[in-house]
Amino acid sequence: MVKNLSLPKIRFNLLDALLVVSFLAVAVWALKGSAILVFLLTCVGLIPLAKQMGTATETLAARAGPRVGGLLNATLGNAAELIITLVAIREGYLELAKASITGSIIGNLLLVLGLSLLVGGIRNGTQQFTREAAGRYATLLALAVVALSVPSLFAQTVGDPQDIHVEYLSLGVAAAMIVIYVLSLIYSLRGQNGVFAPPAAENGHPRGGVGSALLRLGLATAGVVVLSEVLVAVVEPVIQASGVSEFFLGIIIVPVIGNVAEHFVAVDVAARNHLELSLEVALGSCLQIALLVAPLLVFASLGMGNPLTLVFNVFEVIAVVAGVGVVALIADDGQSNWLEGSVLLAVYAILAWAFFLFPA
Repeated sequence: MVKNLSLPKIRFNLLDALLVVSFLAVAVWALKGSAILVFLLTCVGLIPLAKQMGTATETLAARAGPRVGGLLNATLGNAAELIITLVAIREGYLELAKASITGSIIGNLLLVLGLSLLVGGIRNGTQQFTREAAGRYATLLALAVVALSVPSLFAQTVGDPQDIHVEYLSLGVAAAMIVIYVLSLIYSLRGQNGVFAPPAAENGHPRGGVGSALLRLGLATAGVVVLSEVLVAVVEPVIQASGVSEFFLGIIIVPVIGNVAEHFVAVDVAARNHLELSLEVALGSCLQIALLVAPLLVFASLGMGNPLTLVFNVFEVIAVVAGVGVVALIADDGQSNWLEGSVLLAVYAILAWAFFLFPA
């Protein structure tokens, strides 16, 4: 009689299983199916592809060492959303592109960090983090607020957002933001506890080698490019069929989809009582969007014939200022709990409802 017979364990990952939806989205679009159905399938299909890009990037970062690894994380951390936004700019959806910038900042500050503090607080009680690191985050976030506010206020002062001086100002601000981002990256890679240290360094030895990681990154990037084309192609029909504005799609839907892999990581590590790593993932991604992705979009848009300026509506600027202010208050004492997480989520819900009602 055979004893202790055991079957091999099969690891089922729901996010990886959703890769099937990516192919389904392209098929339904090619068959000219419902625009809303294509949009929903595309959003779901982008989630596992973004996750695959993040996993491959972390593997390469760990194999390359802390210096090159930090640069890889900085460059590719928000690659999925960058691709989506570039396609939108090329097709002339500048409102969607600009809304995705502020939406990513607000989403990471309030939604991701809020969920992390809520889950971490429920699982572990009061959690501690380094006030010095929080202070550096606050400084860079304050810079992001200034950088995103000045061109908007300047455009209102001159009375014409299309004025050539507004474009010149946006280019100058974008260049300054990239310089600060590079300096902050150098600061962190020199081992001075900066805010952009690669999360992979905290996770030991990730699975897979360099070759498999490069292959995964290449295939996932190609998939994101294809689905981004599909997503942008159905934006106009979705707006007409659903009544949802381009602004709402850009400020809520696109950021959540493009950064969903990082969202899961931030909440997961907070639940395992690694709050500082959770802060690094959430706020580090936020700062990447503000100080790297947004400036790159400004310069890239010039070559596409659709110049993108850093001019946002008053409501977006106020929302970013409010988000940064609430996070700064919560981070000031070096500890957090589930109630503070609930506060961040409540602020995000209020803003999301206001964005939904915002006139197109």
